Amino acid sequence: MMRNLDIEDQVEALHLAHLMSSHGYFFPIDDHVLTVKNDNTYYRFQTPCFWPSRCGEPENTDYAVYLCKRTMQNKQRLELADYEAENLARLQKMFSRKWEFIFMQAEAQAKVDKKRDKLERKVLDSQERAFWDVHRPVPGCVNTTEVDIKKACRMNRHPKTSRPNYAVPGGRISPSVSEADLHTPADSIRHEIDVLRRKLEKRRVKISKVVECYIAYYQQYAEFDAFITSPDTSNPWVSDSTEFWEQEKTMNPREIPQRRVKRWAFSIEELLYDPAGREQFSKFLDKEFSGENLKFWLACQELRGLAMREVNKKVHEIFSEFLAPGAHNPVNVDCHIMELVRRRMENNPTRFVFDEAQDHIFKLMKSDSYTRYLRSDQYKEFLCGTRKKVRASSIPLILFLFPAGSLECSASKCLVK
Repeated sequence: MMRNLDIEDQVEALHLAHLMSSHGYFFPIDDHVLTVKNDNTYYRFQTPCFWPSRCGEPENTDYAVYLCKRTMQNKQRLELADYEAENLARLQKMFSRKWEFIFMQAEAQAKVDKKRDKLERKVLDSQERAFWDVHRPVPGCVNTTEVDIKKACRMNRHPKTSRPNYAVPGGRISPSVSEADLHTPADSIRHEIDVLRRKLEKRRVKISKVVECYIAYYQQYAEFDAFITSPDTSNPWVSDSTEFWEQEKTMNPREIPQRRVKRWAFSIEELLYDPAGREQFSKFLDKEFSGENLKFWLACQELRGLAMREVNKKVHEIFSEFLAPGAHNPVNVDCHIMELVRRRMENNPTRFVFDEAQDHIFKLMKSDSYTRYLRSDQYKEFLCGTRKKVRASSIPLILFLFPAGSLECSASKCLVK
């Protein structure tokens, strides 16, 4: 480099060589840290198709195919490092739905590589590994392909619009008035409308992700749709029987169908939407000495639907029972939310005075109490009880189809045969 680039200082030449190596234009043969040392280390030039100037940022699926292909080649020099094995496990979890397709791609590439000459295959393996050392470097090394966050912010920043100067002597109304204060409200509103229209035209979510969510939702709820999966009773949309809907409204634990209990495990919203689910969850919370959380949340929900003449009385009842000093059923909220509620109580409280406290309690139940309820013996025993009930309910149907005499006759015939 000192000879061809007319560089006199050796340190400057090493620095330039290090920059070129860190960007992947040549790489050490035996080491995966892209740097240049002033010793007898051998280096190899990268093929132009792997230059950063010739290709864009690779996708995670390409990296998954490369790591998967490495695992298929039983060679010591191609074994995965610890960080690569962790990346492979993370990618396999990320692309679990299409991992079979990734594995097929890796298998096809491995078959093509086996047909190459031994020396050519060895060179290509080193070039491909150097490419990923640039884009997915060893932990602790600098990723030269990342864009600086300040530069990215400058690129995404909207260009500044010029502000009009009104026709006044001197060009401005006053030296102390800024250009931002000279625009009319109509101009700012038009600009905001244009920005919102551009946001509507640009999709924030990928269509493939939306389709995956719809498919997952359909697969989860297909069992509970009477049009897709025939229920145990008659279909209420086809027949005139309302037995199916009566089972959905019953509160008797012996008559609750299994499908209702299974839906409680979908989300806490499904559990609280079902009156029987709320009752079972309330019993569990009472055992855990946290039943006041559900009572407070239900009281806030009831407050939202009250008539205006009853709101003030109900607000003070909720505050005195759950949030006031010395309350009978105090709930656990932080000091910031408590202070906010107190200020609102002093100034003509509305039905939305407990919104932040209600959201806080709901998050506590969702993250802690709900998960423990699903793992509890109470829920498992209740679910098993509905299963036993379903199995037992099929016995009268068998006896109805095959009376006792016919069963005995058929059994005796089998014994004779």
